[in-house]
Amino acid sequence: MLVHPENPRPGATGGTALDVAAWLASRGYPVHPLAPGTKTPAANCRECTGRRHSPEACPCHAEGRWCHGFHAATTDLDTLREWWRREPEFGIGVACGAAGLVVIDVDAHAGELPDRQRLLPGIPVDDRVDLTGLQSGFDTLALLAAYRSRPDPCEDSSTLRVRTPSGGMHIWYRAPKGGPRLRCSSGSSSRVALAWQVDVRAEGGYIVAPTTRTAAGVYEALPGARLPAPLPLWLTAELVRTGHGDHEGSPGGPGGPSTAVVAPVGLPLPGRRREAGRRLLSGLLEEVGSCGASPSGTAFSEKLNRAAFTAGGLVAGGHLDAAEGRSLLLDAADRARPHQSRRNVLIVDSGLRAGSDRPIHPKERT
Repeated sequence: MLVHPENPRPGATGGTALDVAAWLASRGYPVHPLAPGTKTPAANCRECTGRRHSPEACPCHAEGRWCHGFHAATTDLDTLREWWRREPEFGIGVACGAAGLVVIDVDAHAGELPDRQRLLPGIPVDDRVDLTGLQSGFDTLALLAAYRSRPDPCEDSSTLRVRTPSGGMHIWYRAPKGGPRLRCSSGSSSRVALAWQVDVRAEGGYIVAPTTRTAAGVYEALPGARLPAPLPLWLTAELVRTGHGDHEGSPGGPGGPSTAVVAPVGLPLPGRRREAGRRLLSGLLEEVGSCGASPSGTAFSEKLNRAAFTAGGLVAGGHLDAAEGRSLLLDAADRARPHQSRRNVLIVDSGLRAGSDRPIHPKERT
């Protein structure tokens, strides 16, 4: 799957790798070369190989060299022409951070299935959920989407999707404007991961562009959009929750993933139990909201913490959906104290965690 010189876009036919690189660069996606037949960056020059210096400050970049992989990525067409003149068989890498991209990298590697509690970090998978047939990142990403009642990103034809030579998929999205800076992770990581066998390519990483050929095969654009769509809000929230936020003050930022309590996958709440939980929480939310009438002297933090603690207990007791409870708390807090949303998040998440150790079982109306 190559590119026609007069219509240089991933998914058309004819053309060269340079055409694809130029097409990407013309749309603001900085490009760097990959070693021929591989998915790894082209080698550094001799000087950079033998000396230590910061990749960001490498003097080779000003001289039009491709040292240090994605750190050398550029949208300058003259530089790209020179690179591919010197080596027409280069593959194409795109620097995700500089391009404003977040790419969900779904793996389909053969491997032993981990413990079910490692499939979706931070979300317990109930023992009654049948995992028969689950064997790859396609399955865990679909499981996460189903848990959040959202469409499966692997089926999202509104954005650029690329089939990898190993049978996986790259789902390209535009990073949220004005939102958190999102960073890379590995789906096998025990610290920061979206799901098992689901990697993330974002700030601090690069992605292989479609039409690149390696010894294993070609990266092929799938039917559908040829440009990245905006990252869905629910995926943004999941990435922040699982520790991909790379900015100060975001849940899951430098301090690690957010550990706000979440309900197990596979246990939908019966209507009567949900109603009982909402009823108990509503009075506390009203107290939090009433603080908006006065800028101080209303014990706002104490009231918000009490409401969050109660919500955590209701979630642990199976009487409240975790995501709904957190959303209700933050909505009430931000209405009352809109100038301190970061602090509101800290109070809510801390209260939810503490409350989750003490399940609450309110009486249900009959």
